[in-house]
Amino acid sequence: MSYDPPRPAGRLLLTPEDKEAPARARRLRGLGLGEWPEAALDAFADRLAEVTGAPYAMVNFLDEERQFFAGLHTPQGGRAARGGKPEMGRRLPREYGYCPHVVVRRRALVLEDVADYPRFAGNPVVDEYGIRSYLGAPLVDSTGMALGTVCVADLAPRRWGRAGLETIKATAADLSGQLHRREREQAL
Repeated sequence: MSYDPPRPAGRLLLTPEDKEAPARARRLRGLGLGEWPEAALDAFADRLAEVTGAPYAMVNFLDEERQFFAGLHTPQGGRAARGGKPEMGRRLPREYGYCPHVVVRRRALVLEDVADYPRFAGNPVVDEYGIRSYLGAPLVDSTGMALGTVCVADLAPRRWGRAGLETIKATAADLSGQLHRREREQAL
């Protein structure tokens, strides 16, 4: 699959076109995912933050209009711990962040310093939340559809390296397996 989204005349397209979004939204509703926070997914995000040492960790599901962090870990300690930036909520527009790129690409994305990438440096999460580095991998379900991502982010540039990439990919595969088992149990 190629990943060169079309560019409207005269400007860079920041959020990739996602033709699977309607089917993904139906699939998420059928699985009961992406509408409410889940304690198990919050715990998953907490473990991911601990393993990677990242201040932000998320389990993110995407539909046609928005992103929803069903699992979320954010820095403790108020605005000072977030570099003076506001708290990130559970919902973000699709235009925010890097997860829509991961879902459309269906591959992990490593951004050690978003400022190094013009396509990503102008993203609203940089200005509003101070995100400077990102590491994410797709959550692929039993049908082969990318439902969302497992990701971490930091307020400073960060060298994730091969170890970070392998960790995020393994973590996404682990959670995908858990979601598949949950789906099978619900079917019984």
